Amino acid sequence: MKNTIAERIYDFLKNFPPFNVLEKKQLFSIATQVKVTYVEKENFVFKQKQKPHENFYIVKDGAIGLYRTLENEQILVDICDEGDIFGLRALIQGDNYLLNAKAKEESILYAISIKTLKEIIETNDKANKFLIASFSTNIRSPYAKNNNGHLFANEDISQANKSNLSDIQTINYSKQPITCSKNTSIKQAAEIMCTKKVGSILIIENKNPVGIITDKDLRLKVATGLFSIQNKVSEIMSSPVITSHAKITTAEAQIAMLKHKITHLCITKDGSPNSELLGVLSEHDIVVLHGNNPSVLVKELKRATNINTLRYIKEKASNLLEGYIEQKVPLLFILNIISEINDAIAIKAIEFSINEMKIKPPVKFSWLALGSQGRHEQLLITDQDNALVFENVSEENYKTTKTYFLKLAKKINNKLHFVGYENCPAEMMASNPKWCLSLNEWKNQFNNWITKPTEKAVMMCTIFFDYSLVYGDGNLVHKLSENIFKSIHNYEIFLNFLGRNALKNPPPLGFFRQFLVEQNGDNKDQFDLKSRALMPLIDAARLLTLSHQIKDVNNTIYRFQKLVEVEPQNKDLYLSCVDSFKILLRYRTKQGIKHNDSGRYVELNNLSKSEKLKLKGCFGTIKDVQELLNIRYNLSQMM
Repeated sequence: MKNTIAERIYDFLKNFPPFNVLEKKQLFSIATQVKVTYVEKENFVFKQKQKPHENFYIVKDGAIGLYRTLENEQILVDICDEGDIFGLRALIQGDNYLLNAKAKEESILYAISIKTLKEIIETNDKANKFLIASFSTNIRSPYAKNNNGHLFANEDISQANKSNLSDIQTINYSKQPITCSKNTSIKQAAEIMCTKKVGSILIIENKNPVGIITDKDLRLKVATGLFSIQNKVSEIMSSPVITSHAKITTAEAQIAMLKHKITHLCITKDGSPNSELLGVLSEHDIVVLHGNNPSVLVKELKRATNINTLRYIKEKASNLLEGYIEQKVPLLFILNIISEINDAIAIKAIEFSINEMKIKPPVKFSWLALGSQGRHEQLLITDQDNALVFENVSEENYKTTKTYFLKLAKKINNKLHFVGYENCPAEMMASNPKWCLSLNEWKNQFNNWITKPTEKAVMMCTIFFDYSLVYGDGNLVHKLSENIFKSIHNYEIFLNFLGRNALKNPPPLGFFRQFLVEQNGDNKDQFDLKSRALMPLIDAARLLTLSHQIKDVNNTIYRFQKLVEVEPQNKDLYLSCVDSFKILLRYRTKQGIKHNDSGRYVELNNLSKSEKLKLKGCFGTIKDVQELLNIRYNLSQMM
């Protein structure tokens, strides 16, 4: 005989998380045990400080208001409507209710025993994650020491099973590397390589790797006649070698090879060069394991002879990004890979442009990426933001020097535009005379912004402080950074102005925990994911690292991770900021890929319950870190 009531409950629950991820048999089992409860308007479901019920609740019809009692006043915290879960926190925490739950209108609730669901979620990872999410977005203090649940924004929790992704697997390496000593002749080494049919040979001393020779070395250094085959291998070997530990993942190996521009990694006992050699990992090993490989794209970039190739590779990188997002590859890995490719494209565009100039650069210079590019957070194709700093020159040589670099910058910006990086509407590009300056001019510019922090000056700082070196002389960048931190140290009130700017966007949720949307313009009623969610975290990370004089760390994730070290008392908050930033940036990227735009604006009507919950979980962190800034820099007095 059919249980029609259970079937109706089943048909309702299957549309809402976490029930929508349960198997039919599992969900129907729950539906048969659900208690249907009717609550009249203004009646309580439970009260603050009351012991928890044996059930948590899902709203079937109507609306339940959650209130906090403060000094005999009822303060509305949230409203739960169709499909929302409430009353879960107390069950998980094992303590009394922190809020009153009262019907705002006639309501029908489904009461579910935590014992019934617990048996099922222990075998269903997705359901478990959602309930942890519901729990962590409703607890009084997400960073409390007694909170054993994970924060909702934790990317590791929100990821699907990644065991099938080669990017994060420990990679197999050759455990029988071909080796020789420093005194071996090049001829003998080449004969060994031919006999063993390998493309490299490692030079060892006391079992430790001290150098490496590859086919490329033989072609460029021996076949060209620069060295005799009778010479010792020590004369042509690449040294020191780049080493790693045995548990290196494909992702880590790819990044290391891209960063150091190498094709082989030495695997040693403790991961250092001063340790016994265990094996060797080649780029070929990675290509075999993971065909669609970013190293291949960078290799193509190195061989590129025209701008069309750069454009083609940029398109392939976009496809790579889309694949990574679909596979739920860890965001930090994606950021590192896409940033390396973006930088490699820029470097090639710069090299092409220098070759087109009739003469070489008259003095040393540096090409800087700004904003999201400078923070290595640009995943989608957005505006290009860059600047150029050149070595100080005498007054009589200044005009010709600047004219040269403006012409060079124009060529570079045009090439990047052709590749797919749109020109900045505000012309924050190196081809603008304002952003193509000598070292001393840049020092004066930053000093003026810091000591005269007008609204425009502070805005400029938020863009230009996030620079990173793409090409050229690193010493110029180092001198510029040192001067910036010196100016801030001498004019510390600047940090308060930077803090006020960081709070210009309030927490993304309104009084009743509703999303704050745009009130007018082309994006009316849409949620601005960049300004209201990502930028508050970016601004907070920048301000806090500047206040601690933390240098050479521009990426928002790395900034918060560094803050964990210097402010251990705020560890949980900063780690939550990392998690929230990952969730938000991934979501924006997915939106951008889906709609072929920047992913900045979100149609709230298109969000599922679980997506809204996920975003709200991040917003609580934003509110907390803004409150920290407000207190630390006494910003309420500056508003």
